Amino acid sequence: MKFRTLPETDIRVSEIGFGLWTISTGWWGKFTEGEAVGLMHKALDAGITLFDAADTYGNGYSEELIAKAFPNQRDQIVIATKVGYNFYEHGNERRGQREIPQDFSVPFIREAVEKALQRLNTGHIDILQLHNIRKEQVEDDALWELMEKLVREGKIRSYGAALGPAIGWLYEGVDCVQQRRPHILQHIYNALEQHPGRQIMDAGEACLTHDSPDARTRYLIRVTHSSGMLEGKYTKDTTFPPTDHRSHRPKSWLINGLKKIETLQFLVGPDRTLGQAALQWLLADPRVASCLPNIYEEAQLREFAAASESPALTQDELARVAELAATNFGIADEVPNYKGTMTRETAGV
Repeated sequence: MKFRTLPETDIRVSEIGFGLWTISTGWWGKFTEGEAVGLMHKALDAGITLFDAADTYGNGYSEELIAKAFPNQRDQIVIATKVGYNFYEHGNERRGQREIPQDFSVPFIREAVEKALQRLNTGHIDILQLHNIRKEQVEDDALWELMEKLVREGKIRSYGAALGPAIGWLYEGVDCVQQRRPHILQHIYNALEQHPGRQIMDAGEACLTHDSPDARTRYLIRVTHSSGMLEGKYTKDTTFPPTDHRSHRPKSWLINGLKKIETLQFLVGPDRTLGQAALQWLLADPRVASCLPNIYEEAQLREFAAASESPALTQDELARVAELAATNFGIADEVPNYKGTMTRETAGV
């Protein structure tokens, strides 16, 4: 496993991370506590040290899993978690993956951090993210001042935000990296779904100045395989159970996706699967700190963990992917579907 260091910190993260949403929310199947902890142990054995949770995943359960899985390995792992959803009052109102009310007030976030520390059974959080922020939170000076205070207090080592929950939120991301320069921004990005992820990352570079020549923000990438499409295991007959988030995708997503990955088979070789190539495509960008593929079984875990040491994509391969992406991989009649805001919501901006 290879590692990358967050600028202006001494935090080293594994190039492949483990997102605990798969084993704590029920959206990718049901896991017993023993099964979840066992998979996390196998992840650490495979070199994965970054474990990304959120207090709202399972109403605190994902953070509790970290404490149970690694009671004596705190110095071997990097803990990332998120705050901002008020599951304390609204956790029982959740229906599937629908969002519950958020609260980004300073008192609530400070208390949420304290409770997360208790569930994690640790004295500090390595990476704290404001969970699925909107423009209001980007502009809230008091909220970002609190992040700095928490660093000074030793409660957290670095901070940032997550965008979502779906693809979109272009200007929340652009303004966040330009105005707040967080250590981390987590967002959706993959070879098949490059917009608006690339635009957000480029925005961080666009605001560099002579006095600040280096971008501080690095990116945690989720939905690395376009909801499994880039793993190369789907067929036109693939179906998903009603509780699986992919069951809500239109049939055209599956059919068009299969056509797209046919154009990417040149990335597959004796030492690199399509799933590993999808991760190497992301890791070719030095702005990416770590990839968070959806991991829910051991074989998949081992494939993805090994991606860090698999052959890197050549410049010719990267150029060919860019050419294909410019024509939407040959699917000319597909209309992009973005749930998040993709336009300026404030007149005159």
